[in-house]
Amino acid sequence: MTEHEHVRVAVVGSGFGGLGAAVRLRREGVTDFVVLERASSVGGTWRDNSYPGCACDVPSHLYSFSFAPNPDWPRAFSGQEHIRAYLEHVADTFGLRPHIRFDSEVKLMRWDTEKLHWEIETTGGNLTADLVVSATGPLSDPKIPDIPGLDTFPGKVFHSARWDHDHDLRGERVAMIGTGASAIQIVPAIQPEVSRLTLFQRTPPWVMPRMDRAISGAERALHRALPFTTRLRRGLLWGIRELQVQAFTKRPDELGLVERLAKANMARAIKDPALRAKLTPDYRIGCKRILLSNTYYPALAQPNVDVVTGGLTEVRGSTLVAADGTETEADVIVFGTGFHVTDMPIAERVVGAEGRTLAETWKDGMAALRGATATGFPNWMTIIGPNTGLGNSSMILMIESQLNYLADYVRQLDVLGGRAALDPRPAAVDAWNTKVQQRMERTVWNTGGCTSWYLDPQGRNTTIWPGTTADFRGATRRVDLAEYQVLRPPAAGAGTGTAQRAEAGA
Repeated sequence: MTEHEHVRVAVVGSGFGGLGAAVRLRREGVTDFVVLERASSVGGTWRDNSYPGCACDVPSHLYSFSFAPNPDWPRAFSGQEHIRAYLEHVADTFGLRPHIRFDSEVKLMRWDTEKLHWEIETTGGNLTADLVVSATGPLSDPKIPDIPGLDTFPGKVFHSARWDHDHDLRGERVAMIGTGASAIQIVPAIQPEVSRLTLFQRTPPWVMPRMDRAISGAERALHRALPFTTRLRRGLLWGIRELQVQAFTKRPDELGLVERLAKANMARAIKDPALRAKLTPDYRIGCKRILLSNTYYPALAQPNVDVVTGGLTEVRGSTLVAADGTETEADVIVFGTGFHVTDMPIAERVVGAEGRTLAETWKDGMAALRGATATGFPNWMTIIGPNTGLGNSSMILMIESQLNYLADYVRQLDVLGGRAALDPRPAAVDAWNTKVQQRMERTVWNTGGCTSWYLDPQGRNTTIWPGTTADFRGATRRVDLAEYQVLRPPAAGAGTGTAQRAEAGA
């Protein structure tokens, strides 16, 4: 990378969001862009998460781009290796590799108010860009809780997203911390080979059967021969999930039937009444993400597995102490404790027009216009931003909607002509987020009686979208210039200072 290279667009990250943005830019005729990737390969969370049993809980044909259908998915729910291979295929098929700068972690992005561009420092060199698309994703930076005495543990410690494949777990005593989507896949994958597995459970999840199966060769041949059948399959999967949204967002009481089905699923595998009581949630199903597994409960019923109903509170050498005082000896600690979602580390590295970081701006809660742009950060856009997450469907649908917004953002800058930047008006951001939070009030995520990673430290749900994916697509179809201030370079002789506000921003 040359020093102070300038590009029209810099995309940060090469997961689904970053690769999708790159494809969309190419389709809009924009070829002057780079994709900055901190690792040495593409894939994002599907590169980083390679733990035993790692797979997606969204059907394969829905968890892929509409513009890059894959007729050869091997299973109804694909494993990590298949999804990562798909992303590598997308990078190759759409000719993205010449644009990707590997081993280029973004250290700092600073807005230049006079030149109207972003100054970007990376581990691979420095550059400037007219527009930044941040696609780092909310599941990119693992979170390990601050446990007193953890540094005294003599054995191996790692997070599920940083799995140590060089360490052999056979015959060892393993402590699994957490009961989220990663943990329920790891537990049955490692249970047969470890001597003892202790699951530290703060809150039991609701678990439904996973309707997985191998996709037959005949089905795949049909999808290759008649591409519309792939689109039809995707459409049916999408429609079913759209119909489910009302129960999550407006009528949580209707989820009682789903709870009974989940309890029946547990009862089939867990015969011990005491263990069943430990594993039964006390909150409305859907408040936390509903997990899918056919093997989690059977694994917990095995004689070499213990379930501790309390979080890990202290480590004393090789002794782990739970909140209820239970003590457990372990050789390995695996943290399945999630990610920095409402406090994304990238926000510490983005400095806006007023010299404040995005983290400082969002210290009381994340807020972005249509989940994409933030006041004081001109020509900066995030993919999978605040209130764009889903509780029951595919995030690829939301990403593609945001790519529509990105495409129109680029078109609007072209129409404005010359050097220009768009900065969302505070009133527009406030109006959008007020509406989102009002819609959130009656959802199961806010009323279901749980504490989840969807909520920030203030208790606000700044993560989930309280509607259908069709609603979101309509809201992000185009950029409304009335919601933005248009910035122009300072007039000659005007001296230093902020850029002029013109056109829609006058």
